[in-house]
Amino acid sequence: MMSKKSELFFNTFIIAIGKLSTQVISVFLLPLYTTILSTEEYGIYDLIITITTFVAPVVTLLMEEAMFRFLIDCKTENERKNVISQTFSYIVKSTTIFIVLIGIIGALFKIPYTFIFIVYLIAVIVMLLMNAITRGLGKIKLYSAANVILSLMTIILNVVFIAWLKIGMEGLLWAVIISNIFVSIFLFLKLKVYKLVSLKRINKNKTMKEMVKYSIPLVPNSLSWTIINLSDRLIVSTFLGTAANGVYSMAHKFPNFMDTFYSFFYTAWKESASKALNDNDDERKFYNSIYRTVKNFMYAIVTGLIALLPFAFPLLIKGDFTEAYYYTPVLVIATYFSNMSSFFGGIFSAYKNTKVMGTTTIVSAVINLIVNITLIHFVGLWAAAISTLIATSFVYLQRKNKIRQHVKLKAKIRITDFILLAVVLLSYYLKNIPLQILMLVITVVYCLYINKSLIRDILGKFLKRQAT
Repeated sequence: MMSKKSELFFNTFIIAIGKLSTQVISVFLLPLYTTILSTEEYGIYDLIITITTFVAPVVTLLMEEAMFRFLIDCKTENERKNVISQTFSYIVKSTTIFIVLIGIIGALFKIPYTFIFIVYLIAVIVMLLMNAITRGLGKIKLYSAANVILSLMTIILNVVFIAWLKIGMEGLLWAVIISNIFVSIFLFLKLKVYKLVSLKRINKNKTMKEMVKYSIPLVPNSLSWTIINLSDRLIVSTFLGTAANGVYSMAHKFPNFMDTFYSFFYTAWKESASKALNDNDDERKFYNSIYRTVKNFMYAIVTGLIALLPFAFPLLIKGDFTEAYYYTPVLVIATYFSNMSSFFGGIFSAYKNTKVMGTTTIVSAVINLIVNITLIHFVGLWAAAISTLIATSFVYLQRKNKIRQHVKLKAKIRITDFILLAVVLLSYYLKNIPLQILMLVITVVYCLYINKSLIRDILGKFLKRQAT
């Protein structure tokens, strides 16, 4: 069990090392974005990104996620070719049909940004497909390296398009498009995917039916998470204006960094959770061990980030975006519930029980919509933050309850965790600098203490690899 756990966190560490440097650079680029772009421009950019995130799962039916899961179980080269070929066939056909429809609708109604939206969508789908193949084939180091290239290219092109060429909001989109296409081609050639796709294998067989059965419940799951974000943006833009959406989007920036940290783990976790079912070891002990570790780690990220924000926020966020300071802690806590729900999702995916994931997030999306619309006339932007917190906490509690069908997860409840978080939040909103400094120091010490086992496991595994 310990070797599997160490391997999981070592893989997470490798992915983190690969991406962390570029994330740090992107943080320091925030002043550039907030200085050059207006709140309205950034609001439109964020809306296009969110709509694309909503549309992509509908177009692909999340067959790339099914491909990743089924590739893990493949034993032969022919099985891998069959799974990849089925996926390519479906995604190419569905994407083509959707692009034609959107092109016609955009031309008829003269919808702005239709062309760049289509190109951006294609780039995102192709990158999702290539990432899924890379992970499914177990090429975790290549996956990490490719995403380092992707991040660096995106950051460099952002600076070129925004600061030098003065393209503005569309420059951000073109930076992502060019980077995604370049890295997708790199992975396609590196993995020799052209040898893994065969037209002779494209037919409706048992594997395809099983993949569709697996992926269909993932679509409402993905859409519901996106609806929570999209509905917030649309409601805020409609009732408060796109400038307010720009502020709300900036409030999401720091929770998004937290999401990025978690994604390092989740990328490795989905594979480990699935492989654990095929081992002779007791997967329940493995899942419980990881669950306790992840809870401690995510608590440290939440509390540490909120304690650090009073010092980092004024340095990184400028101008009209500074109002985002007040909403950020609520969204950080909401992200904790979202990430822990994803942890449960990794176990549901391992057991191929994706139906639970879809039903819980659908209900949460409805809750988010109702609460947001109800409160926005009374509390403004606070409505979006509060509704997101309520929706994500609902998913967390529901999945935690339903996971018992497969495994009973147990973790100690420490009253000190709640007390520390409460005091950190108090110091955050009081804006008392001496108190904020004191709480930052206490938070760092406490979080290092509760995560000492994780730190020891990662360093031990890393030093062992270095020695060999």
